Amino acid sequence: MSIDWVTVLAQIANFLVLVWLLKRFLYKPILKGIDSREAEIAERMGEARRAKEKAATAEADFVARQQKLQADQDALTERVREQAQQQRDTLLAEAREKMELERQDTLAHLARERERFMSELYQASAETLYQLAGRALHDLADERLEEHIALHVIGKLAPLSDELASAAEHAEEAVATTHAALPEGARHEVEAALAARVPGLPLRFATDESQSPGLVLRIGSLELAWTVDSYTDELVELLKERLASGESGRVNAHGG
Repeated sequence: MSIDWVTVLAQIANFLVLVWLLKRFLYKPILKGIDSREAEIAERMGEARRAKEKAATAEADFVARQQKLQADQDALTERVREQAQQQRDTLLAEAREKMELERQDTLAHLARERERFMSELYQASAETLYQLAGRALHDLADERLEEHIALHVIGKLAPLSDELASAAEHAEEAVATTHAALPEGARHEVEAALAARVPGLPLRFATDESQSPGLVLRIGSLELAWTVDSYTDELVELLKERLASGESGRVNAHGG
């Protein structure tokens, strides 16, 4: 088989012409289009990357904001809880203080009431004892009781020497008054005792049935009484002191 070299050369020449034409008129626009397309793709990829980065940043910012919001909410909740606890503690403290003050006031009132009641009770007891003592002394009063009182007076004169002497300077006599007449022996002893304290002052004895049993000694403006009534007063005062001491001891024992 023979080769038609003319034809082959013609085809080669056509191909070369075609390549030249393509290169001359189509290659650059194609390359330019390819470059433009690649640049566009690269730009879009850059935009996509930037959008992704922006989305990641936005997501991170959202997460950070959400975490901060949660932290703020937790902090606010804790502050509210602490404030509520503090307010509760304050109210409880105020309530306890108020209750303690009321308790102390109640105890003080009860103590005052108890003290008043005990005072009235002991006063009533003292008054009752006073009446019983006075009644008993009056019921037991007789000449012998007055004699005992008169002899008791003898021992009471010694501490009164100065007072008796001062009163005797302005008196003409001394008067010893009893409810009933004293036995002679008792009268002599009283006279001797007074003469030892106030020498030269006469002593006159008198009786007065309205006077309670005992002896009343008068020298001028000085009057000294040793009667059932005066002894009753002394007895009651003694009883009151004893009762007061007993009341104080009991109050201390219970009240601290």
